[in-house]
Amino acid sequence: MTKTNRIAFQGELGANSHEACAAAYPDMEPTPYPTFEEAFEAVKGGHCRLGMIPVENSIAGRVADVHHLLPNSGLKIIGERFKPIHFQLMANRGAKLEDIRTAVSMTIALAQCRKTLKRMKLKTESVGDTAGAARILSQAPDPTKAALSPALAAEIYGLEILARDVEDEHHNTTRFLIMTAEKDPPRPAFTEPCITSFIFRVRNLPAALYKALGGFATNGVNMSKLESYMENGAWSATFFYAEVDGRPEDLALARAFEELQFFSEKFEVLGVYPADPFRTR
Repeated sequence: MTKTNRIAFQGELGANSHEACAAAYPDMEPTPYPTFEEAFEAVKGGHCRLGMIPVENSIAGRVADVHHLLPNSGLKIIGERFKPIHFQLMANRGAKLEDIRTAVSMTIALAQCRKTLKRMKLKTESVGDTAGAARILSQAPDPTKAALSPALAAEIYGLEILARDVEDEHHNTTRFLIMTAEKDPPRPAFTEPCITSFIFRVRNLPAALYKALGGFATNGVNMSKLESYMENGAWSATFFYAEVDGRPEDLALARAFEELQFFSEKFEVLGVYPADPFRTR
């Protein structure tokens, strides 16, 4: 496997994911990939040492593609980061705010600024990436259009910010997971609060899910996330992605996992990693 100092992200240079990579790993080279799948493959194939992928947003909800790709990616989660998200309305140099008629960005970004854009009486136009909107505008100038992108995109593509922080909610936050291709990455120190991510599929029995989760309640383990997803289109075989406080070595969590596996056909820990301090703010 080729040793690199790159960190993969989905999107284009100047995207929120680019900003997140640069903030979390300033000594690594953020490397863009068009799709989540390609970003995962870059890490798995050794082209990048780490991957940093958004999994949910406080306003728009979860990033659906990631939950389908992660369980079968062969990667392990080694960290999480919460990033406050701010969008800037940027245009070609010399353009005036009063002349802007259309805001261009990724659909999920437009949704996070919907009220503000409506108040500004701007039409919306969707493209595949927030930073991509800025790049396209820089390549094909239009005085009636503005890109809705992170501040870094304005710097990279030579655009001028006409309105700052136009997101509807200023608590707008995206959670990222950091992944590695290492099969057994080092565990965090026992002094650190930890999160354990795992997947499981319950047996096809009445009340199996209720019984499988009972061990977490009786052992006092906090479950912060539980989401279902289908694999291979099988309606009768529902998988679950879950996150709990603690590490598998903890007695309470070990007992909960023992009970879970008794009622499950498949169980796999995807990562044990330090909890971001943002959780307790």
